[in-house]
Amino acid sequence: MRSRAALPRFASLLCLLFLPSVLSSSPRRQWILQRIPVVLPQQTKARPTPQFLNEARLDVASPCDPECHKKAPLPSYWDLRSLLAYETLHSDGQLTETAIGIYGYNPYSSTSPAYSSGSFGKAERSHVRKKRQIFGHDGRFSIAGQSFLLKYPFSVAVKLSTGCSGTLVGDRHVLTAAHCVHDGKNYVKGAQRLRVGFLKLKQRDAQHSSMYLPSNFSNHIEGGPAQYSPPANDKMKFQWIRAKRTHVPKGWIKGNANDIGMDYDYALLELKKPHKRRHMKLGVSPPAQKLPGRRVHFSGFDNDRPGQLVYRFCRAGEETSDLLYQHCDAQPGASGSGVYARMWDGRRRRWERKVIGVFSGHQWVEKKETSQEFNVAVRITPLKYAQICYWIKGNFVDCREG
Repeated sequence: MRSRAALPRFASLLCLLFLPSVLSSSPRRQWILQRIPVVLPQQTKARPTPQFLNEARLDVASPCDPECHKKAPLPSYWDLRSLLAYETLHSDGQLTETAIGIYGYNPYSSTSPAYSSGSFGKAERSHVRKKRQIFGHDGRFSIAGQSFLLKYPFSVAVKLSTGCSGTLVGDRHVLTAAHCVHDGKNYVKGAQRLRVGFLKLKQRDAQHSSMYLPSNFSNHIEGGPAQYSPPANDKMKFQWIRAKRTHVPKGWIKGNANDIGMDYDYALLELKKPHKRRHMKLGVSPPAQKLPGRRVHFSGFDNDRPGQLVYRFCRAGEETSDLLYQHCDAQPGASGSGVYARMWDGRRRRWERKVIGVFSGHQWVEKKETSQEFNVAVRITPLKYAQICYWIKGNFVDCREG
């Protein structure tokens, strides 16, 4: 009875989802390739074995709100070298620290010089919302069934054994939030034996999971005007792969950072074996007003929907050179998800999705008498792109355009 009653709602949704996109009169937004600086590792030294003291926290606290971040002084060249130095945690428990050099970078240029931005960071001001992570109507989509879970872009979302989410950005690499593996002082429990989970249907249930939808459904659901929750009777399981190495920038580690360590809340995991799925490319984060409809997307494993992959999109709000504030509905567990945009690639003559940030989570700023709440993503700047790309590729030659 339940599934039969849902059919009219589902049919109405399809009519809305498949309205021709050509009706939009907005200009086509394009990825603009730009020259990327070089971030090269230099000396590497051994560090004391971590203690793995605390559980991973799935939320983030900071005394600095958007205005505070905007007023922060620009880091110098030497500051950046210190912030972009990184630690590497190996699966055998060894820890190393690597110093880096930066070449071809102008610290006084904008975050994304290829995108000409008028009023950078001032475009839209989000009003304060208190004590909630779902803003008004819950606009999340639960993605279920083999037709969706194993289809790009939803298939790039993975779950970490510490409770966070992540995104496939290479044949054996996962981008996530630094706080999912390191609390700012120590590596969290489970970081040494970190595993990455790939959501799959149990084989015997796969034949019942398919729904009669066009193959390009994912392109439409990303801009869909209504909520879609597929039937919840599909049985799911995770297939796990161990992490071999975990890279964390020193900018996140509190002993080396100022109060704005949140700018560096990202980490990269290298798996012990290839995952054999399609991954999503990295991209330098454009200004919010250069995104189609100012819209960002991400999928993750929210704790209030266990065993389900949850997709959402929303309009980007305020931004700084390193952070993007928005009110995408999310719950703990979604932090670490890759925030992406879909724009036209003029060189390849096709639409392309690229990861432009990492969802840091639900941040509240504690002040004397009030608290403010935001959903925050760490933007992939040219320097962060250069660093993450080097971690993936192992050379800088393949990382000069982003």
